[in-house]
Order: sequence, then C-alpha cells, then structure tokens
Amino acid sequence: MHDLVLRGARLIDPAQSLDKIADIAFAGGKVAAIGEALSGKDERDLAGKIVVPGLIDLHTHVYWGGTSLGVEAELLARTGGVTTFIDAGSAGPGNFHGFRRHVIEPSPVRILPYLNVAFPGIFAFSKSVMLGENVDMRLIDAREAVRVAREHKDLVLGIKVRVGRAASGASGIMPLDIALDVAEEVGLPVMAHLDAPPPSRREVMERLRPGDILTHCFRPFPNAPVLPDGRVREEILAARARGVIFDIGHGAGSFGFATTRSMLAAGFLPDVISSDVHTISIEGPAFDLLTTMSKFLCLGVDLPTVVKLATQNPAAAIKHPDLGTLRVGAAGDASVLDLAFAPVDYADSIGERLMGDKRLLSAGVVLAGRWWHPL
Repeated sequence: MHDLVLRGARLIDPAQSLDKIADIAFAGGKVAAIGEALSGKDERDLAGKIVVPGLIDLHTHVYWGGTSLGVEAELLARTGGVTTFIDAGSAGPGNFHGFRRHVIEPSPVRILPYLNVAFPGIFAFSKSVMLGENVDMRLIDAREAVRVAREHKDLVLGIKVRVGRAASGASGIMPLDIALDVAEEVGLPVMAHLDAPPPSRREVMERLRPGDILTHCFRPFPNAPVLPDGRVREEILAARARGVIFDIGHGAGSFGFATTRSMLAAGFLPDVISSDVHTISIEGPAFDLLTTMSKFLCLGVDLPTVVKLATQNPAAAIKHPDLGTLRVGAAGDASVLDLAFAPVDYADSIGERLMGDKRLLSAGVVLAGRWWHPL
C-alpha cells in the first residue's frame, strides 16, 4: 500500500506533458503511481486543487542568522509552497561551512547553494546598511573559492557573483572574470547578478558560457535586455543561442513590467521564474515565488508554462533531473495550489502597477512522499 495518495486534483507536470485530473501516489519517499482509484495509508481528497511537482525557487537567500539578508526557508515553504530553495550565493568561502552545518543540514526542506566568489558572501545587505561584497577586491580570493567549492562539491551547484554599480562599484567586471576562472577550475557554472552599470549588459553577456545563468534577466532600464523600440538586444539573443540560462530573480529592484511585456511580445520567455526572496523583498514587491509566478499569469503566460518555468526548467538548470517532475521514481515532492480569481494589485520593482485578476496560493506541501503542510 502507498504511503500517501492525493485524489482527484488537476495534475500538471510539463516534464511529462501531463495535464489531467487523476490520483497520484507516493511511497518510499518517491512518486509511486499516477492513475485512478489508488489507495494509501494517508488519502487526501484534493478535488478542485492543482498538484504540480515540488516548486523550485532558483534564486533565494536563506542563510537565516548567518547573513543580514537571509529568510527562513521552512517558514517560506509553509506559506509559499516551495520544496527546493536554491540559495544564490548568500555564503562565501569564509562562512559557507556555517551555512551548511547550521541551516542546510537541519532544514526539513531542501536547500541547494551557490558559493559566492567573495570571501564573506553577501555580508552587508539591509535597509540601513548596504555595501556590495565586490566593491573591495581584497574580499575576493580565487584560491579560497576553489578550495571551498571542492571541499563541498557534493553540495555546491555553482559560483555566484554580483556585478554592477551597487555590487561591485569601481571593481566593475573584474569579479565576474574571477568567478568565471574559479568556475572553470572546478567545472561548475556561474550565476551572474547584474544591477546598474558599470559594467554594461554587453560586457557581461559576452562572457557567459553555455549553462551559466543570468539572473535579474528582465530588469528595468538601465541594463535592460530590450531596446526602446521593443526589440531584444543582439547580445541577449546571441547568449540564448549559445545556451545561457535566463532567470527572473525578481527581488526588490530587479524586475520591470515594461521590460517583461516587451520581452514576452518579442517571444522571449525567461527560462526560469524565481523570486530572489530576502529580508527586504519578502515584504514586497516580490513576496515569494507564487506571487512572481502569478504576475506572469496576469501578463498572459498560460498556467502549464508558468509551472514549467518553476519546476522542470530550474531542475534542468541545476542538473537535478530527479526534481521538478511527478514522473514515477522521481523525488516525492509536490506543491498543492489554488488558483484564485479576484482583483489583485501587483507592483514591479520600480513602482509600476498591474491590476491582475488571478493569483496562485499554496494549499499544501508534500515532502519526501509525506504530507508535510498544513498539518
């Protein structure tokens, strides 16, 4: 007999081109079956709900207590339905061991990290104190980054680097070049943050390799990916053609409705929808992954595609094919959702408003084949 059966929900799994009303069963921590009239020790009637693979938020900051920007993954999983949090470089070589022992290993929800190339990670990020970790090049030691990435190779997904006027100041593009050297040395991808210039969007894009990630990819002007006339910039198209991954990373200052409308009108979908949730953006305008996904629904992207961009695609980006799908034998994680229809006032990161008519809400979480929340 199965451990858990969810009955009668709409199952959406883009990795299997699946969108139908059915039962889904879990056993031994994995997806066990999809069908009709399945039985289990714990059976739950979810008629009217939507069940999708466990949501993966590709850009979060969850080193709670160890960095000023960290939020608690467990609490956010309970309210926002995410089952896998990708920490986007909160910790660097100097404090990664603490992140692993005190946050990642005890966490009931999965946390997979990028290692920040800067020794202290993102160490001064708050409403009152804001200092980019790459403003002072003395805080970057390539050998230390390589050493820690190798020491924790079972866990580290890649190398994170932040460049732009806020993050790297007069250091410009140099932190990215060092991060690429580190990533090449250890055989991992880079996730690159770009805020306001310098450096320019062009300088960053020409350096990124297949499998590297540009986060904050639909940011507003300046360093936006789109021309004033609505055309996608050539360096953006060239990067996609060679396999660079484009991630939303909404955050507090990195997502614009005008940019997104232009990119969608040009047929350029992001590869991944993520929240960049941290202690500031959790209060808005990002709030969480479901809110960011809801904005794309209200901008005209269909529900199965939105689900794909928060499940199958981030799983592929981090090379974890066992995640992001409800395929039999995959990790037994699922997010149960409600799609509520009501007026919702959404905001982007520069204050533009969007009056939407729908939003996704969390109605339950399955972790490792067991019903986890709400109890």
